[in-house]
Amino acid sequence: MLLKGAEVSKALMAETANRVLALKEAGCAPMMAIVRVGERDDDLAYERSILSRAEKAGILTRQYVLPETAVTEDVLAIVREINEDPAIHGALLFIPMPKGIDEKKVRRTLHPQKDLDGICPLSQYGVFADAPMGYPPCTPDACMRILDYYGIDVTGKRAVVVGRSLVVGKPLSMMLLKKNATVTICHTRTKDTAAECRAADIVVAAAGKKRILGAECFAPGQIILDVGIHEDEDGKLCGDVDTEAAAAIVDSITPVPGGVGSVTTAVLLSHLADAAEKAMAK
Repeated sequence: MLLKGAEVSKALMAETANRVLALKEAGCAPMMAIVRVGERDDDLAYERSILSRAEKAGILTRQYVLPETAVTEDVLAIVREINEDPAIHGALLFIPMPKGIDEKKVRRTLHPQKDLDGICPLSQYGVFADAPMGYPPCTPDACMRILDYYGIDVTGKRAVVVGRSLVVGKPLSMMLLKKNATVTICHTRTKDTAAECRAADIVVAAAGKKRILGAECFAPGQIILDVGIHEDEDGKLCGDVDTEAAAAIVDSITPVPGGVGSVTTAVLLSHLADAAEKAMAK
């Protein structure tokens, strides 16, 4: 079974659009700031997707674009403006930023209430301490939304997360733990990643390497979430999993493209609606 992200995204976008409409009727116009430094192709593609979907959901956007030659203080000035502007309910900062910019300082400066993609330390604290502070990163949240949409209860199940980044692996592990899964994190120093994966009920591939998980990593009945997105030798998109090999073995798997990535933007806009509702409540 393919766990298609398009269905999840469509349902989430419809829900967000209804929330935005209710906010507007109450006198609040939800607005998101987008901060980009430089002209990276992947950033530009993601930005186009965000702008298109935000417009469909009725969300206003304000873009802040700086040249790659920008310095730390240029970015900090924008972040401070966003923090202080009540008309802006949340922000997305494209990372990584070019060399020469103190990205850690930028992350620390962004207020968690406006941090839609969980990049500032207080947002990360909120995920790890299970505290109501900020938002989790959109990609791990997208993974959890997919599981919820397809009625997959992780309680008591063994989940293996391959990858330990602060962007996906670590926060997703905490989110699975919160839902009462038993979580193992595999990484480059894990002695036998394939064996760990085969023993799992749920495998999340977030290693950042093209087709690193092959048939030897899977067993019948498993659920696979593939977070990776790469371009193969033929110019086609693929994930961290050898999808063709895995699909012949496991019970369910997210496709690439059309899986986790397609839900991430919808999650971002859902976070923005949430931030606007909280601002309205105050």
